[in-house]
Amino acid sequence: MNAQHHQPSAATPPDIRLIVTDMDGTLLDGDGNIPDSLWPLLAELNDRGIAFCPASGRQYATLAAQFEAVDDGGMVYVAENGAYVLRGGAEVSSDPLERGVVEWIVKSVRGLVEEGGADTGVVVCGKRSAYVERSDEAFMEQVRKYYAAHEIVADATAVEDDFVKVALFDFGSAQDTTAPILEPLADTHQVVVSSQHWIDVMNPAANKGAAVRRLQAALGVTPAQTMVFGDYRNDLEMLDTADWSYAMANAHPDVLARARLRAPANTEHGVVRTVRDVLRLDDAQS
Repeated sequence: MNAQHHQPSAATPPDIRLIVTDMDGTLLDGDGNIPDSLWPLLAELNDRGIAFCPASGRQYATLAAQFEAVDDGGMVYVAENGAYVLRGGAEVSSDPLERGVVEWIVKSVRGLVEEGGADTGVVVCGKRSAYVERSDEAFMEQVRKYYAAHEIVADATAVEDDFVKVALFDFGSAQDTTAPILEPLADTHQVVVSSQHWIDVMNPAANKGAAVRRLQAALGVTPAQTMVFGDYRNDLEMLDTADWSYAMANAHPDVLARARLRAPANTEHGVVRTVRDVLRLDDAQS
């Protein structure tokens, strides 16, 4: 199906029960902030019994902090690119990595860095916190953006936690310098280049699409009642879970090809504008 801008034509808006949106490059504006126009929209969605779900590579603690002001204790979150899903603070699903795999990744990156092959830092993502061994400010600045709960440790593989993802930040090109050493995992795990600098490693079944399907089952929501928004390749599977799947105008070509519909760019507050348009919320107020 060719993506298109959706203009509601029915006399009544569709029965949407769940809205899921990626964060960076999708919901967040050009400065990386949640647009102010989202907050009144969330209040209207809540009044209508429509669940709003951030879906991100960010950890749960980070997402919960970003929405703390409007979360009445019942919000749903898809965190860690789908490896950890929560509703009202309670786990809906998770897909922990085997500890041996985590150890192999950490040791492989240590070796690569020691040999001068890359300037890469590792974030071992647990349910309780994220764990890093590097503590230089340049790396920590990147960690703090996405991991509100984090600890600097001597050995990230030795902590007691359930690991749901390993994220690697490459100060150069993640695709060119760090991704090649992860080739041995390509057939058995998700190795996703989620941006120019970040790579995420997860179990093969862990992705935003699988997470949204579990959330739909938990909420009793169908694809026809679901809207999703995305911009990058880690959003691809998520687009398949909804009849109302939107690629942002600024999206990766693969996302533009996969989504059914098109939304304005994140810099134009495309998520908020599209939700209001499709659900005719402005009509209801006038």
